[in-house]
Amino acid sequence: MARSRNVLESRNTMIKVGIVGGTGYTGVELLRLLVLHPEVEIAAITSRQEAGRAVADIFPNLRGHLDLVFSEPDVERLAACDVVFFATPHGVAQTSVPALLERGVKIIDLSADFRIRSVPLWERWYGQPHGCPELVKEAVYGLPEWNREHIREARLIACPGCYPTSVLLGFLPLLEAGIVDTGDLIASAASGVSGAGRQASIPNLLAEASDSFKAYGVSGHRHLPEIEQGLADIAGGEVALTFVPHLLPIIRGIHSTLYATLTDADVDLQALYEQRYRDEPFVDVLPAGEYPQTRSVRGSNYVRIAVQRPQNRRKVVVMVVEDNLVKGASGQAVQSMNILFGLPETLGLDAPALLP
Repeated sequence: MARSRNVLESRNTMIKVGIVGGTGYTGVELLRLLVLHPEVEIAAITSRQEAGRAVADIFPNLRGHLDLVFSEPDVERLAACDVVFFATPHGVAQTSVPALLERGVKIIDLSADFRIRSVPLWERWYGQPHGCPELVKEAVYGLPEWNREHIREARLIACPGCYPTSVLLGFLPLLEAGIVDTGDLIASAASGVSGAGRQASIPNLLAEASDSFKAYGVSGHRHLPEIEQGLADIAGGEVALTFVPHLLPIIRGIHSTLYATLTDADVDLQALYEQRYRDEPFVDVLPAGEYPQTRSVRGSNYVRIAVQRPQNRRKVVVMVVEDNLVKGASGQAVQSMNILFGLPETLGLDAPALLP
């Protein structure tokens, strides 16, 4: 049994939660999920810009659910929490994480600060020096379907990115089985505009993004090294991925279409996926011949996957959908928190998607 759970049981208290960076989309999504979590008390939510302002004034959907004001980030106040989520831009968590870990606080970081194990590689892709490279190797990658046992014992969890979650879960059964050419993997992925965050941006305005569809970051996207690192971990060796992200004219959702060349032509792909994800509460393998839709996961922590082999040739096509703000960010973070504190993994997360 994890130490965190023993501590909570001996005190017979709720999990005391702090959130750093509560004004972005992942921050408010954390709040939406945590205010109804039966084992959580939200103790602090920080924002330098909005300090002193009521959370419900900015996010009216939380009126009647949360009576808190934003506060300045303060290590001493956050140190009174059992776990602190960082829903901040890259580079921010590095400044506070060491002091909180020293005080025994568990950290779940939704930014990219601790996802990539190679510090020089992280610095190249994110264009700045890393603030605490000594902690990078300790960070546990928070993809429960792959890393559940390590999450249970972690002090510092690096929550996967939204694109990486869909790509890794889509390729996972193929790589574990060792039945595809790992030197030629392709991921064509498309995300809603909320994936770019809540900052002002002309390309993300409704009038700019609506009724259009475009690729971006083809020559190199920051999620590429994270995805390739995860794929290599699963495959047990080097992989080469061509990753092309796109912008969808929707608010939330990711659709990733993945391609790989089979080295074993006799495998039953449908059975492979169904068997691998049979016991995973948030991965739904669709029946043969069905196609996943982003609307089927909107607002939920579920991933829906379909696998096909067109014309029965050697190319396998995997289609994956998720909500980029839930399973792609905040929901997955709460899922890791549940594991970390010995709670049922689905607690507070098993609501169905929103339709229409």
